[in-house]
Amino acid sequence: MDDTGRKYLSLVVDGGKRMQQLINDLLEYSKVGRRGTAFKLQRLSVAVEEARSLLQFAIVESGTTFEVGDLPELAVDLGQMVRFFQNLIGNAVKYRKDQPPHVRIWSERAGNCWDIYVRDNGIGIAREFAEQVFVIFKRLHTREEYSGTGIGLAVCRRIVERHGGKIQLVYDEMTDSGLQCGSLFRITLPVQPPESDVV
Repeated sequence: MDDTGRKYLSLVVDGGKRMQQLINDLLEYSKVGRRGTAFKLQRLSVAVEEARSLLQFAIVESGTTFEVGDLPELAVDLGQMVRFFQNLIGNAVKYRKDQPPHVRIWSERAGNCWDIYVRDNGIGIAREFAEQVFVIFKRLHTREEYSGTGIGLAVCRRIVERHGGKIQLVYDEMTDSGLQCGSLFRITLPVQPPESDVV
């Protein structure tokens, strides 16, 4: 096979891999509301630790550091919450600047809800894209810049909504400085989740 043939073969293989990843991500997205397990009381720190374990290689390779505060015990689908934190931490590792990623996770009680915050020091998300990033297939960067299918944050939103909560980007003096100093997500989860899913 000559150079042209090898080039075309490489493009076909690469396209096949991207298509397989897209199919897998679409299946995951469609399963969030249909195939989740019943909610059980779990401390969210367990989900964070499981997510960190699944991302261990990328975390070590990138030099990512963490600050994890005291997180509440809530009735959740543990598998989905692991996937939720895996997506957010994975994005912090992927969309990083020159310095090693740093992720801070903490919580605050807000009436009948808990606000869970996830902050990173990555490239940030401009305010005008604060809602678009949760839309399926909405990418802010080319595949050459960053890999992925643009489904991760859409999956996060579906997981949070299944738990009766909401997720949003929050802008403060750091994230809204014009320097795009990282991202700050606020996840609001009810103390009592949708009763139909609790065992």
